[in-house]
Amino acid sequence: MLKESDKIFTNLYGFQSANLEAAKKRGDWSQTKNFLDQGSDWLIQQVKDSVLRGRGGAGFPTGMKWSFVPKKADPKEGKPHYLVINADESEPGTCKDRDILRNDPHKLLEGCLIASRAINANTCYIYVRGEYYNEAVALQKAIDEAYDAKLIGKNACQSGWDLDIFVHRGAGAYICGEETALLESLEGNKGQPRLKPPFPALIGLYGCPTVINNVESIAVVPEILRRGPSWFAGLGREKNTGTKVFCISGHVNKPCNVEEEMGISLRELIEKHAGGVRGGWDNLLAVIPGGSSVPMLNKEVCDTVLMDFDSLKVAGSGLGTAGVIVMDKSTDVIAAIARLSHFYKHESCGQCTPCREGTGWLMRIMDRMIEGKAEVKEIDQLYNLTKQIEGHTICALGDAAAWPVQGLIKNFRGEMEDRIAKNKS
Repeated sequence: MLKESDKIFTNLYGFQSANLEAAKKRGDWSQTKNFLDQGSDWLIQQVKDSVLRGRGGAGFPTGMKWSFVPKKADPKEGKPHYLVINADESEPGTCKDRDILRNDPHKLLEGCLIASRAINANTCYIYVRGEYYNEAVALQKAIDEAYDAKLIGKNACQSGWDLDIFVHRGAGAYICGEETALLESLEGNKGQPRLKPPFPALIGLYGCPTVINNVESIAVVPEILRRGPSWFAGLGREKNTGTKVFCISGHVNKPCNVEEEMGISLRELIEKHAGGVRGGWDNLLAVIPGGSSVPMLNKEVCDTVLMDFDSLKVAGSGLGTAGVIVMDKSTDVIAAIARLSHFYKHESCGQCTPCREGTGWLMRIMDRMIEGKAEVKEIDQLYNLTKQIEGHTICALGDAAAWPVQGLIKNFRGEMEDRIAKNKS
């Protein structure tokens, strides 16, 4: 388990005030000027040395992403650079960024200043999910406090670096969690993903070099600098370092958000922090370990699997956003996955044919599977359909729609066959 002294988000539950004075008492905005004075190369190298991987789902190394942005001698010359924070957080089962925005916003703002200096950006946009009204209000209040204290704005923290931070509220579209669709939405266009390459680090917001990072990825950076990258790299496992905020929901006794060490076992995470599975561990049916878009794991895998990027990949799933959705034996697992198929059908932007048409096919077939009104051979047809969608779209929404169904077929094919047989009898 993570030591209390190693926790980064010390006000995750909002037991203390989120205002600037309280944030400073918790250590925020400490040594910030010194970090900025070290310059871009030093900041990027520190984040690289910490082996921090993005906390938004893809797990791409954060320092490496920053290093892709072109260097420029004078920030006032050439194209401006932008930092964009992805606070869209629309993945079912995920609610970690919400608590950071609401209870620890100054951690994010300090991280925005440091990241902006690292990539030579003077403007930062925080794209907040449309439904997060209270969170957007809390974030704007923190931004106003930071401006008043001259921590951001002109000559931020007396470092000579200028940074303006703007909150942009989305309109509740899941697809805008995809980084290039987010950029399209920021520019006032329909939220549809862009073809890559070119990547945003070269041609992003308004055709300028842009870095898009998740809230949690940026919020941990100041603490990494204060304690040193070796401290962060010493937590967790190799290439899966640091702490992570896990969102545990579903059939547990105490659903919660909790910051834990990467690489903790799934069973320990659920039993120590969420009060265990409802009805005991033996009542567990399956777990979706990383938000609704990753394949579920059956109980046999859940007994031993570790919660980090590489371990879950080996297990045939993914850490994703670390939204842990627990299902006990009372769950109609076919209906649960069918519900996700409805969600992805509704949220597809319609740009790519395999996703636009395929998600509708998935939804309709899954609806029949709930009732058992299908043929056994259609299970293989359903799997083949997911393979026609997976990897054939501009963004990962097609994969996100396909993987839950693949996980169902892999782990609960027998239940699907039994239901079809029962309907025929």
